[in-house]
Amino acid sequence: MSREQKEHRARLREKGQVTLPKEIRAALDLHEGDDLVFRINEKGEIIIERTFTVSQDQAWFWTERWQKMERGAQADIEAFRVSRYSDIDQALEDL
Repeated sequence: MSREQKEHRARLREKGQVTLPKEIRAALDLHEGDDLVFRINEKGEIIIERTFTVSQDQAWFWTERWQKMERGAQADIEAFRVSRYSDIDQALEDL
């Protein structure tokens, strides 16, 4: 183990439970209720990452189609291709 690496230990409990050391939780910015993903790479190393679960009623936002529209809208905003209206009547008149 190199000098930069620090070792943190935990004990496996009944039902496979492990309490992650405080330093590991801080490094991953983990909080109670966060979801984790565990991967085993080609070297046999275990990779632990924080992940975000999208609820079914919000999944539409993360579709490629919707994200493409979001990028287009952001590009319009950045290029000042937008209009502001003081009320709905003014907006409808401009249409």
